[in-house]
Amino acid sequence: MISVVEEADTSRWPGRTVVRDASALALAVAAYGVSYGTLATSSGLAIWQTQALSLLMYSGASQFGLVGVLSAGGSGGTAGVTAVLLGSRNLFYSFGLAPSLRGAGRRWLLPAAHLVSDESAAMAMAQAPGAHRRFAFWTTGLLVFGSWNLGTLLGSVAGSLLVDPEALGLDVAAATAFLALLWPRMREAGNAVIALASAVCTVVLIPVLPSGLPVVVTALIVLTVAGLLPRRLPGTLQQESAPPTKEQEHSR
Repeated sequence: MISVVEEADTSRWPGRTVVRDASALALAVAAYGVSYGTLATSSGLAIWQTQALSLLMYSGASQFGLVGVLSAGGSGGTAGVTAVLLGSRNLFYSFGLAPSLRGAGRRWLLPAAHLVSDESAAMAMAQAPGAHRRFAFWTTGLLVFGSWNLGTLLGSVAGSLLVDPEALGLDVAAATAFLALLWPRMREAGNAVIALASAVCTVVLIPVLPSGLPVVVTALIVLTVAGLLPRRLPGTLQQESAPPTKEQEHSR
């Protein structure tokens, strides 16, 4: 009887809950977009360039990284590499989303790829595979995409009118947002070690390399080390995917 009830509960259509949660996320992302638009125009980008990045690149972390490198005096090439590295995490979302999104037809795969973000992936993966997951992905993706671009437009117009955006503390908005995203992960020992090593490596490289490159080089070094020593960092994703030991097999 219990299993029947649980099956019925998981089959309920989550439409109202998804729309409510996605709308809340969209409001938060809009505020984030205002911050990005303000910083981008104050760093020298035109309003149309700022908006084009949100429409075509559509990756908050990558856009903040690109603007941060440019505003610090880094080259366009360095800014581009930084943006690519920060946005590459979206590739990993495809492993969990692809099976459900294929059910909508191949013609929708390219638009779906453009809407992949932390928010749309998280909302989709919280639902049962299939139609529920597709609904959560498209609803969240479209709402967040619209709110991000609206926030960008408002922020870029405001940024073009502000004399000194740093007086409002907007220059640290990106760093604050990144810390907020990373902080829950610091409970895991392996991730804490990686974060500390990254910070130390970046501080050491800042006086040596041009602006923007320390982050790029640090990311490459840390990814290489984490890949070579996956089992020595307890709490990381690599260790969680390790095969069970003989004792675990016998206990089953």
